[in-house]
Amino acid sequence: MSENKVPYKIYLEEDEMPKAWYNLRADMKNKPAPLLNPGTGKPLSAEELSPIFCEELVQQELDETTPYIDIPDEIREFYRMYRPSPLVRAYCLEKKLDTPAKIYYKFEGNNTSGSHKLNSAIAQAYYAKKQGLKGVTTETGAGQWGTALSMACSYFDLDCKVYMVKVSYEQKPFRREVMRTYGASVVPSPSETTDVGKKILAEHPGTTGSLGCAISEAVEVATKNPGYRYVLGSVLNQVLLHQSVIGLETKTALDKYDIHPDMIIGCAGGGSNLGGLIAPFMGEKLRGEADYRIIAVEPASCPSFTRGKFAYDFCDTGMICPLAKMYTLGSSFIPSPNHAGGLRFHGMSSTLSQLYHDGLMEAVSVEQTEVFEAAEQFARVEGILPAPESSHAIRVAINEAMKCKETGEEKTIVFGLTGTGYFDLVAYEKYNNGEMSDEIPTDEQIAESLAKLPQI
Repeated sequence: MSENKVPYKIYLEEDEMPKAWYNLRADMKNKPAPLLNPGTGKPLSAEELSPIFCEELVQQELDETTPYIDIPDEIREFYRMYRPSPLVRAYCLEKKLDTPAKIYYKFEGNNTSGSHKLNSAIAQAYYAKKQGLKGVTTETGAGQWGTALSMACSYFDLDCKVYMVKVSYEQKPFRREVMRTYGASVVPSPSETTDVGKKILAEHPGTTGSLGCAISEAVEVATKNPGYRYVLGSVLNQVLLHQSVIGLETKTALDKYDIHPDMIIGCAGGGSNLGGLIAPFMGEKLRGEADYRIIAVEPASCPSFTRGKFAYDFCDTGMICPLAKMYTLGSSFIPSPNHAGGLRFHGMSSTLSQLYHDGLMEAVSVEQTEVFEAAEQFARVEGILPAPESSHAIRVAINEAMKCKETGEEKTIVFGLTGTGYFDLVAYEKYNNGEMSDEIPTDEQIAESLAKLPQI
């Protein structure tokens, strides 16, 4: 189909929405390393994970052979409220940049949570309800995951306890109120409400918190309260599985117009959006059916891929969670209070870490002032105010488009616009006032944290 017939927005019909999630691990020759019991150093069994996660989610977490897992009808019914989401041709951005590149973005912000997080939140809440649980606990960074989970729990009449990274809790009071509106309780982390929170505060007085801190608190509460389980919005295999709907829809939309992307770009914090977006494309790459350049973009303030170490580490600051082999800055690493709250995790998905280690994808880090520069440039021509997290992908997409301008190459770029930034106006205000700075950890700070990695 000729290029001039590609619409601004490519919408799929409801019956084109995926009926099954794609399990990328099934096509990986080198599987991600298993989660380890921190006490024994041995791979965790389903029985050991069941007190933490819902039973069916445990099976999804451990399954690395089944390529497609059916999406239950109840979840697909919920998805229909906001899915399929549009794939947008950024004609106005292309014109503004005067680039021969063709730019597309998959927009996941068209639901109340404002992000892609609802794709997994509704799935995890469904399995918790099916198991007969009272409620779930979780952490949230920027607040999108906490908002999404509070919505999902409200839908299934489940209690929802959220530990929100303190810096985001203070920067984004309205995000907090959306969670409370949907019935969730929200506590700034680290807090005095848990043993691990008290310990972290004693060791790091005045800390602004991190996702690792909030995870520790949420896991403690889940394991101490009968009828509760812990759920996570990123990093885990089960989350990347649920988020594969993003990539599956993207590929279906591109195939409809015979569009073959040269590069796929996504922001990377724990890996949920990136893993979901690239899943079917990486699958083709692994099977030798096609090739793509895949780029993970992370903040320079929390550079897990680009400056971390591929090693077993705790997923949480309190060191009570299982050990995962991943690119990590060390579980004791607490990044500076940058405004991309969802990209403040010290590690990265084990699946994505293995793919990166095998050279199947690239990673770059960018500073937040240049990220917000790209965010405003995008907003002014495309009409969407992007989330700080999403804007990391925008920054690199623009950079790559400008390289095409220099070389004259007509490359096709696809990136993930994970969500909207309407709850991030404090950050935009600081940028517009010239008050935003870039804080990058020193080699000494990272080395100090990495020196504390568990010896496995």
